[in-house]
Amino acid sequence: MRGFVRIVERRSFSRAAADLGLSPAMATLLVQQLEAHLGVTLLHRTTRRVSPTLDGAAYYERCVGWLAELDDIEGAFSQRRRQPRGRLRVDLPGALGRALVIPALPDFCRRYPELELVVSADDRPVDVIGEGIDCVLRSGPLLDEGVAAQALGELVQVTCASPDYLAHQGRPDSLADLAQHQLVHYRSQRSGRRLPFEFRHEGELHCLDQPGRLTLSGADVYVGAALAGLGLIQAPRYHVAADLAAGRLCEVLPDQPPPDLPLAAVYPLASQTSPRVRAWVEWLAEVFAAVEPDWLRR
Repeated sequence: MRGFVRIVERRSFSRAAADLGLSPAMATLLVQQLEAHLGVTLLHRTTRRVSPTLDGAAYYERCVGWLAELDDIEGAFSQRRRQPRGRLRVDLPGALGRALVIPALPDFCRRYPELELVVSADDRPVDVIGEGIDCVLRSGPLLDEGVAAQALGELVQVTCASPDYLAHQGRPDSLADLAQHQLVHYRSQRSGRRLPFEFRHEGELHCLDQPGRLTLSGADVYVGAALAGLGLIQAPRYHVAADLAAGRLCEVLPDQPPPDLPLAAVYPLASQTSPRVRAWVEWLAEVFAAVEPDWLRR
């Protein structure tokens, strides 16, 4: 049953087999035996992809629930499961991971010495289920299906620019003044869309999508554009805090700030009761509970 669930989630016999420590031939045999036992075809198989049939999709949903309940029962009675062990694959946004998660990671490793942690950290969109990731730290709205999420807070954002840029262009005092300014736009790698500038003013949200001559992807190069004097940006405060403190960037329109950015730990529904995932999510909650309120609202 666990093998079938993993194959559906990974859409591949070979990838699921690697996750489970089996050979692809053994994973195929297990599914064939399960189909023979149930008397139905559970999977469509092609040379490029595996997908569930209608019966397979219904059986998968039931299996996820059964396995979660079974993990709960075993976890309550097995001393071994109280100390998480095995491999845990997690993904972090590059800048956020470097600033807030990685510095605290020694504490996690001391607490859970039997866990092997595999961390990827970049800004590309990650398919939690398709890539076999156990947990993803994600900011912004959740667009995924078949996942659960633990809210960790909301990242405070600021609008800022370099002193040289403001000396040349002037400091905006209102949203109307922005028509005379260069806005450096950020392109979401998840949606492929250019994100508008957003401002909260007198209880309302104002979106500004005026043309700009520069659009970037990647948090570090985006902040780098502001440091180079190319225009105004909107970024999480934690990412530009050192530059603001050192005077390399200056906050503008502080009374009309961007909306906060939701932050959550996202993981497959089938992993909700996994001791490994539970340990990681609970530890992340502790880490972000200690982040200063100027950076993260809870």
